[in-house]
Amino acid sequence: MSDTAGTIVSSALPLSAFPPSAGYTAAVSSFNLLPSIAPSAATVVRSIRESVDAVRAAASARLGISISTTGHAAAGMGDLTGTLLVRPQFETPVTVDAERRVATIPAGANWGDVVRAAELHGLAAMHGSSPTVGAIGYLLRGGLSFYGRRRGLAANSLLSLTLVTASGDVVRTDPTTDPDLFWAIRGGGGGFGIVVEVEIELFPMWRVLTGFTAWDARDADRIAPLWRDWTESAPSEVTTSLRLMNLPALPEVPEALRYGQVLVLDGAIGVEAPADLVFATDVAEALLAPLRSNVTPIMDTWHAGPPSDLAATHLDPLEPMPYVSDHFLIDHFDDGGIDLWASTAGEGSGSVLAAAELRQLGGAFARPGGDGGALDRVGGQFAAFNLGVSVGDVTPELIAAQQRRIRSSLGYYDTGYTVPTFVETRDSRHRSLASREQERVDQIRRRLDPTGVFERDVIRATIR
Repeated sequence: MSDTAGTIVSSALPLSAFPPSAGYTAAVSSFNLLPSIAPSAATVVRSIRESVDAVRAAASARLGISISTTGHAAAGMGDLTGTLLVRPQFETPVTVDAERRVATIPAGANWGDVVRAAELHGLAAMHGSSPTVGAIGYLLRGGLSFYGRRRGLAANSLLSLTLVTASGDVVRTDPTTDPDLFWAIRGGGGGFGIVVEVEIELFPMWRVLTGFTAWDARDADRIAPLWRDWTESAPSEVTTSLRLMNLPALPEVPEALRYGQVLVLDGAIGVEAPADLVFATDVAEALLAPLRSNVTPIMDTWHAGPPSDLAATHLDPLEPMPYVSDHFLIDHFDDGGIDLWASTAGEGSGSVLAAAELRQLGGAFARPGGDGGALDRVGGQFAAFNLGVSVGDVTPELIAAQQRRIRSSLGYYDTGYTVPTFVETRDSRHRSLASREQERVDQIRRRLDPTGVFERDVIRATIR
């Protein structure tokens, strides 16, 4: 390796040190366009061999390493001076062993890749609401799937992981091979190495009953309490979210939802076999019929479709955009709480947020996995997730101020905990593990990375 004219070069892998080289530009590209990502060096890796080369090149150049696959959490990277940013974009496809119900996911694959591969075999994965999110990062951070109240955190579906460590070694871990590492890496906050491949458990899925119902936001004071009451005794087969939304005029946003603030209820009920469709339909009707009869929706898309339809239900953007997010968990959420939420984020609040969301928890989310990792369950009734898109007069400062107002108004219900999947900034308050579990994770991380090569990738609690 040589270091000349500001460019770090490995005989096996070029690491472009400064823009505007093509390799650097490709590596720092991000789904979140707001943060400025400026590492000292950056590279795209397309194989395990190139991942090993990157680690060794960083060691020779005395650089730390940070990893970004899609850049959805780019705002949490912070200052990358003295850091090599590695962007895994492996050329190998997602593969499915239908007999074992196992998917093998290479680094760089997104959930759209996984969903399509599994669907061909009548199977489904614990995927996120957006098809563009990187599958591996989501799994390592817990993962709140729309199948989650039935099956738990997505991290619990991990069967094995292969990673390149700070020493450049390729290590595989599973319940019997370095079980301590297998425990810690699932929800432990990152910083263990470059995860180059995972195996996950799949499950049968014939159809999914999914969609959304939308009302004018002025009707939130009537609809939101009814939904909250329903969640108190909802069967675990269904997972829903309720959002107050100011939607931009994007191709993926239906025209009826582009004008003024709307209240959107979406969700999913898995239909594993044809015989399950009647039950799923009854569950959906029990939720939606009272709401539809109370206020006529402006749009209603619930239907039984192939599992891939679920990836479009949440109306997540498909193209990069500049955004700011905030997240916390809520519990003991009574009628007063839902009224506060509607008044602080809804009609008349002056909200600039694209979405103020309450995602339903409980059910299997609250139960530990049979062989769960550091984060194997989530407490609370709802996950609050507030996101603003910075365009035109909507500045990051205005977005952050609105997020603080919502967090403050719901402070009584805030559990003080978060889920790493939704933690996208370093300066927001977050904590996912109890102190004892966090200390054990830190010990295992230090064993694997004693000099802190991957320190930039660690999500550390900001509240204790």
